[in-house]
Amino acid sequence: MRYLYIVLIVLLTAIVLSFKVQNFDSVTLTLWTSSFTLPVSVLVIGVYILGMFTGGFLLSLLRSAFRGASRPAGPTT
Repeated sequence: MRYLYIVLIVLLTAIVLSFKVQNFDSVTLTLWTSSFTLPVSVLVIGVYILGMFTGGFLLSLLRSAFRGASRPAGPTT
């Protein structure tokens, strides 16, 4: 099993490096008055990571909303 993990890590690393080398062209991002120039691969990886964080936050927000909605109300006196 250990060798399988090593092979998968090496394969994933090779795919990421191949993506990085093939997408080394620069793009310019403009947000309001700021302007950034960075490689396409960095932009794609950054957007992916940002999506993971915002998606996780949204999922936890929805879970807490549904959990709160499904609890029965306490006794009223």
